Amino acid sequence: MATVTAAVVVSTIGSATAAAVPTVPVLRTPAGGFEELYVPSSMGPIKVQVRWAARGGSAALYLLDGLRAPGDHSQWTTDTDVLNRFAGDNVTLVFPVGGHSSFYTDWYRPSSTNGQTTTYRWETFLTRELPDFLAGYGVSRTNNAVVGASMGGNAALTLAAHHRDQFRFAGAFSGFLNPTFPGWDLTMRAAMLDEGRFNLDDMWGPVGDPAWRRNDATVQAELLRGLPLYITSGNGVPGPLDASSAVGNTVNAMGIESLAVIAASIFRERTTALGIPARVDITAGTHTWPYWQQSLTNARPMILQALGEA
Repeated sequence: MATVTAAVVVSTIGSATAAAVPTVPVLRTPAGGFEELYVPSSMGPIKVQVRWAARGGSAALYLLDGLRAPGDHSQWTTDTDVLNRFAGDNVTLVFPVGGHSSFYTDWYRPSSTNGQTTTYRWETFLTRELPDFLAGYGVSRTNNAVVGASMGGNAALTLAAHHRDQFRFAGAFSGFLNPTFPGWDLTMRAAMLDEGRFNLDDMWGPVGDPAWRRNDATVQAELLRGLPLYITSGNGVPGPLDASSAVGNTVNAMGIESLAVIAASIFRERTTALGIPARVDITAGTHTWPYWQQSLTNARPMILQALGEA
């Protein structure tokens, strides 16, 4: 297959042009500005929204969506104030688009229950194809942070655990951090069937397959030793940030967060037993974006320090 040498770039004013990807790494990223890139991958072109570092620095923060990840944008860009919050920081924000019900992992095969034809290869994309592509714009392959909400929370930690050369910080907000915990596969199966009729067995195989343990952040906690970690969860009790949500949405978010808080507690017990420092904040709140926005605000000083941009 011919090498792809161009990306479609969409600027904040809405115009679209063809921009050649630099053939050699440049010294500095484009300073500031928001663009949408189409990045070649084994899954086909993947849309990635990017907010360039304010002063052309090479550090980057990857932000992963939840289970409902839309196909046209990252919810981080529409459901939080992240673009404003990091506007003056010398860190490129990287928003992969898509990955609906993928858990941002490499699947064994396409889902057999919804007509999917392409095998999800999100770990490969996020740790090889995307950083290689961004390196052409001056983004470091090694000075990165990663955070994720809900589905993206466990992925953020497992990606950091298995790719320590890439990530210097990891954060999980309301993540399901212990998928091998007895019975949790049933919850995941139901959620994935509801969100796109995806078949859990096609992701990591049957429960007990080694892929399950490899993709369990709690099981892999030892690999996170020495990495700054920030874990958050609500306790399932509505708080002030739920005031604008419909009653039905709040009830659903209460139930999901009651599971996330168990996961956060299990992860905290595991890291404490191993003597691994990890900041774990459990507060009032449910499984909704306003709380993840607050979590990212709280994490920002840790992220900037880890990336050398404090």
